Amino acid sequence: MPRIVVLILILGAALTAGLGTVNGQVLALTVPLLVFLGAAVHWMPRELDLEVNRELDSDRVGPDSRVKVCLRLRDRSNTLEEARVAQPLPEGLRLLDGEKDCRIALRSDRPVEVWGELLGPRGYYVLPPIEIEAHDPFGLLRQTAAYDVANRLFVLPESMKIPTVAIKARRTRVYPGLIPARKGGPGVEFYGLREYRTGDSWRWINHRVSARHEEDLFVNEFELERAIDIGLILDVRAMTNLFARHQSILEFSVQATATLADALLVYGNRVGLFLYGGSIDWTFPGSGKLQQERIMRALARAQLETSQIFNRLDHVPARLFPPRSLLIVISPLHPQDGPELLKLRARGYQVTVVSPDPIAFERNLLEDEDQLELAMRIARLERNHLLAQMIRGGIRVCNWNTDVPFAEMAPRIFGHPRGIAAQVQ
Repeated sequence: MPRIVVLILILGAALTAGLGTVNGQVLALTVPLLVFLGAAVHWMPRELDLEVNRELDSDRVGPDSRVKVCLRLRDRSNTLEEARVAQPLPEGLRLLDGEKDCRIALRSDRPVEVWGELLGPRGYYVLPPIEIEAHDPFGLLRQTAAYDVANRLFVLPESMKIPTVAIKARRTRVYPGLIPARKGGPGVEFYGLREYRTGDSWRWINHRVSARHEEDLFVNEFELERAIDIGLILDVRAMTNLFARHQSILEFSVQATATLADALLVYGNRVGLFLYGGSIDWTFPGSGKLQQERIMRALARAQLETSQIFNRLDHVPARLFPPRSLLIVISPLHPQDGPELLKLRARGYQVTVVSPDPIAFERNLLEDEDQLELAMRIARLERNHLLAQMIRGGIRVCNWNTDVPFAEMAPRIFGHPRGIAAQVQ
């Protein structure tokens, strides 16, 4: 119960007893209480006039990285001696050094600094307003205020470095890149021979072939290297990512998406990202380091979603991606997703599926039971049938056991379909 309420109750009881008994000595006991209450009202803070600033040493960090936070307070009214400061934090974010609720002695000549360190898992965090409370010297009457200091923190997903991958695309852009375009021109890899034309460099002449012809010269032709359009589709549906004991496989999917985005942008490609399963979250295709930062921040916001509209893959907005571009779907897959992915393939898109194995993931969460192995075999047969159906339809499938680091699995994603099919067991 607040002190002011206790004081008023005691004061009211004393006045009632004194007036009821017409006893002056009892009424005299109320005089110190009235003086005490009057002094509290006199020295009560009328209005909080504080200068509040909160700074983070970085607004984007990697996983398991600490962020230093500095809170600066200054009393511009020069009437407060101390204040209670509460710093609420969003769910998942922890304050390692320092206290979320503390009392601070204020100064008017210079700001008072309070330091701390924040730590949290992958995510996008908006720090709530700072709550400040001041009171009279006796702690009876209080004045509170909330200061909305806009601070945002991105904890980006982990991105693993993978070796060079061999990407073969049906359609390339006109911009230079590192993807073979299946056309002759300036490049590095040998593509074929053709007759010498005016303007060709003498260094391209193939002397062995030209020596067999008396009148004609032949030059080496190299394969053009261009950039391509790539769309990353990350499945954030709760129905496909949430398993026993409320454990989610989404973190593995996010890690794979971040790794692929990093590797593909190095080639100079245009990469876009679509988070499928909830509200529309679309990162427009682009290239370069700025696009990598946009994708990483979008992945930091990724979380499990539930939607009646996007509970199946039949609502993938394929028109967002250029025709005949490469679509990489990162999803544990639902048994009904196969036909919908085949429709994308029939529209002319190159479709590659990176599927974290949900059966192996959930198996590690369950205890050994009599019927568990039988259930696992039935689930494995159903999943193998789904993956084989997509492979026969021309979709490249990478069945990824999350016990294996993604860096070891990534080079197989763009391999020959027969090599990918060998992973389906």
